[in-house]
Amino acid sequence: MKMRLINKMRSVRMDREGSILLVMLAVLLLLPTYFHGNQYIMHILIMCLVYSVVAVGWDFMLGYAGIFTFGQFGFFAVGAYASGMLTLSLGMPVPLGILIGGLITAGVGVLIGLPCLRLKGAYIALVTFAFHLILVPLINSDLGRAMGTGATRGLLSIPTLVVGSYSFSVADKIPWYYTLLGVAFLSFFIIYRITHSSIGLAFVSLRDSEPLAKSAGVDDFKHKLMVFGISAFLTGVIGAFYAHYVGIVSTRILGLDIFLIVMVMMVIGGMGKFPGAAIGAFIITFLNEALRPLEEYRLFILGAIVVTVIVLAPEGLMGALFPTGRVGPGERFGHFIRRTFTRKPSKSSGKELL
Repeated sequence: MKMRLINKMRSVRMDREGSILLVMLAVLLLLPTYFHGNQYIMHILIMCLVYSVVAVGWDFMLGYAGIFTFGQFGFFAVGAYASGMLTLSLGMPVPLGILIGGLITAGVGVLIGLPCLRLKGAYIALVTFAFHLILVPLINSDLGRAMGTGATRGLLSIPTLVVGSYSFSVADKIPWYYTLLGVAFLSFFIIYRITHSSIGLAFVSLRDSEPLAKSAGVDDFKHKLMVFGISAFLTGVIGAFYAHYVGIVSTRILGLDIFLIVMVMMVIGGMGKFPGAAIGAFIITFLNEALRPLEEYRLFILGAIVVTVIVLAPEGLMGALFPTGRVGPGERFGHFIRRTFTRKPSKSSGKELL
């Protein structure tokens, strides 16, 4: 009886998430009919699609698998640089460069995941964030220049996407929009199918109770590496598409402001509440552009919004609309932040150290 109820709840959640994805797809397919003459809005919509894949890939690791990783934009940069270097230096066809860039990023993701297998919580966050921070000096170093990263200058004149005899142009954003819409929803579908499969159930069981999952025969080594590989691959592919869309890549994409904004997208949409991260990406990208005239106050306002959401709706927009009545990844993330950055008072002495 209990298993039947659990399977029914999973079926309801699967139908709900699938329905939301179909509604999103229908709306996004129609948007260019209204904004095709506005290049600025079309560019923002394209960036929404790019950020949504990054946010959903990050949420796949943090929200579903419970791996507190801060290296997602490092994977984005690896995919962008790898595809740019392959097409610029070796003259590789752009579609092949994008695919290989994604595979290279998946390999990097697995390598980063290996030392994280014996770590927990804040230590995984530190290792993955260190990977993020190391990339900037590595790219800008003499070794990076020898590898073809362009060092501080970055990669310039990255070839545009060419499919058959058709060459994409940044001046005509409609083909770019529909291509990235297809890539984004293919990524969403992959995440959707995985999270509703036996593999996804293993991820969630490891997140909720790793000792219990291991005792039930779940291989944590295999599944955690799989999470790193899949998330890194999807993020690397969208990073490669971004590089060929803008035609320029530099270490600016590893900036802390972009990193924080994508984290805000996950929190607003709802961590572990698919496709909340994608919805959050669209909301925050447009809000960020609307607040751009405020310059340095922009991040302050976004931070205030995050604090408000965490207090009023810890599980984000999706959690507020479809409450489950249990502690979810959003609240766990809040507990993780408080445990990491709040020191408990010592019980050994009632006197303060002066």
